[in-house]
Amino acid sequence: MRVDPFAIAVPDAVLTDLRERIRRTRWPDAAPGEAWSQGVEVGYLRELLAYWADGFDWRKAERELNRYQHQVAKVYGTPIHFVHHRGGGDRIPLILTHGWPSTFAEMLGLVDRLGDRFDLVVPSLPGYVFSERPARAGVDRRYVAGLWHELMQGLGYQRYGACGGDFGAGVATQMALSEPERVIGIHLSTPELAPYTGPGSAQLTPQEQAYVAHLEHWEETERGYSAVQSTRPQTLGYALNDSPAGLAAWLLDKWRSWSDSGGDLDATFGRDSLLTMLTLYWATDSITTSMRDYYDNRWHGAPIGPDDHVRVPTAMAVFANEFVPEGEVPRSWYERMYRIERWTVFPRGGHFAAMEVPDMLAADIGEFFGGLR
Repeated sequence: MRVDPFAIAVPDAVLTDLRERIRRTRWPDAAPGEAWSQGVEVGYLRELLAYWADGFDWRKAERELNRYQHQVAKVYGTPIHFVHHRGGGDRIPLILTHGWPSTFAEMLGLVDRLGDRFDLVVPSLPGYVFSERPARAGVDRRYVAGLWHELMQGLGYQRYGACGGDFGAGVATQMALSEPERVIGIHLSTPELAPYTGPGSAQLTPQEQAYVAHLEHWEETERGYSAVQSTRPQTLGYALNDSPAGLAAWLLDKWRSWSDSGGDLDATFGRDSLLTMLTLYWATDSITTSMRDYYDNRWHGAPIGPDDHVRVPTAMAVFANEFVPEGEVPRSWYERMYRIERWTVFPRGGHFAAMEVPDMLAADIGEFFGGLR
């Protein structure tokens, strides 16, 4: 497998065009009623975009990203971007995978905190920022798991651990299902996949029934984005790929709702971090290809079946604002599918734990894989 060095270098023309588009934004009226009740509040977004155009220093952010060793490898013919931190000595290699609406940059704080103990590979999912998406149907979690196995072995790793949240948790799960002899263990920071509950499965406990009801309520109130992205990602992509305001509103709505931010995005993540993520999507024209994850996994992904049980050691990190209140995620629900060997409930943190509470998440990952050595 050929591996080439890579450096992030957004052309000046792209940044100039971005600023001009921001200044030409056609703003909608403010929504009536409570702020944020119908989506992103217009006053917040106006202020953020003004800073994006005239205050945010992308070149500083770019230099910070380029502190890490970026590489690109062709895997099954697809150029895949990743950050590679290789240390000396006998280290367990880990692959850390982000989800949507995120990028590899979410995981860089874990590299800082775990790099003295592990070899780390942080790829961009196919179709996200600097990784291309194959021009074919069916680039689902299972397909990406195959890419990641090929990538890790091409880098010289024969056995390794896998960590992730959101789509990254699903990919880690599929890596353990497809080649368990390669996978030392998996660490999940969000519960991405539901276990099989069809004919022949055990009856749900009362706690599991309550959990399923809560997830169904979440689906009814929060899943509108997924319904669109899993049916018409191309149609939505025209708007988000053409408007910085549209892109920012669509993504930041999720970062606010899914995180343990208390409604304060700036205090939780910092404006520069949020704008780094948005600029990565904008500069690479990758929002549409990223959303195809929803289409491919809905229409081409294989469902979890009665024989799909992860037999490698699994750690589940349960964060306070991840779908249900702290302490109410039933361990038995995930033991239907996983060999749970570590179950940690955290008093704070949400869907983007690698940025919200990186010290907590890194410590949990380190203790879990340290114990597997």
